[in-house]
Amino acid sequence: MLPADGNCRVLLYNTMAHKMVITLVYRVGYRRASSLYSRLHSTYVKRMRYMSELKDNDDACRKASNSGTFFLFHNYSPFLQEKGNMLLAPKLNAAEIKRILEKFRQSEEKIEDSMLVGCSNECRPYFALDLGSLERSALEAELNGSFGEMRKAFFQLEEEDASLISTAQALLRWHDNNQYCGKTGQLTVKNLAGSKRVCQSSEIIYYPQMSPVVITLVSDGSRCLLVRQASFPKGMYSALSGFCDIGETLEETLQREVAEEVGLEVESVSYSASQHWPFPSSTLMIGCHALVNPQQSKININRQELEAAEWFSHGEVVKALGRNPKPSKDKDDNLSFWVPPKQAIAHQLIQEWVKKQGPVPT
Repeated sequence: MLPADGNCRVLLYNTMAHKMVITLVYRVGYRRASSLYSRLHSTYVKRMRYMSELKDNDDACRKASNSGTFFLFHNYSPFLQEKGNMLLAPKLNAAEIKRILEKFRQSEEKIEDSMLVGCSNECRPYFALDLGSLERSALEAELNGSFGEMRKAFFQLEEEDASLISTAQALLRWHDNNQYCGKTGQLTVKNLAGSKRVCQSSEIIYYPQMSPVVITLVSDGSRCLLVRQASFPKGMYSALSGFCDIGETLEETLQREVAEEVGLEVESVSYSASQHWPFPSSTLMIGCHALVNPQQSKININRQELEAAEWFSHGEVVKALGRNPKPSKDKDDNLSFWVPPKQAIAHQLIQEWVKKQGPVPT
């Protein structure tokens, strides 16, 4: 039954008022969200353009190094300090770097061997400098810390510093390995930021490179395939991975690697994410999921590539995610296996697969 005429007008008025309130709240919320996005976006754009300027302009980079901070390395090992249970990668300012160079009778020009690796939201640049020519123990005593393993730093530092440290080591290593022109044999010269090297004879420009690697979590719909290489820590299983060959697409690399290593044919592929991986050298890990036919899922292991490959159920993988990621002294078996730690993209792929499978059946 329709309301009386008076009640109808009241109802119409209340409805319109309600819509106006909703519209107002939406507009205020949208404006706030848009304002926040604009601020974040403009900060990012400002940082990227600043970094681009420092890479293109040696004078600007030289000036920036005076106000920047530095990660230190000794023959690719990052300088670290322990505070309680935390591992830190200290950043030293330019004045501290100059003081250290003076104490160890090094020229201030040594600073120009540094590499630009990033900048803060306030556009304060971060550099990396390797002091491998100095005596290690004396340097550690002076700095009140130690030069540690890259793997330890990568897995224990805060995410931002871990990323900067791995970028820094990759750049330092690339420059050491690319000091000569492949065509003329002449010495190449790096720009101040370390974003390129130039052969002044041939005018060929060399840019730092990463090797693309496809890492793939294979599933047959209800199980996922995890593998072991002989070099893995005891008990650890991970996703399949392999380098891209020249001329291949990512999909072709993925299909070839799965066929070569476990004898399976991939039916579909989906992309997940990517990660810079500094071990043993700089690679770009491209994470994917692959699906195979459950009726054609018998594994045929390539023993030259893998030590083991197994199908694991949803419940088994969930238990593995809950285990501590460290080697066991016990005999290797797939009943107590563990997976790479959360910092590794393999862990992310496994987590995504578990989430897609839903709750563990009881």
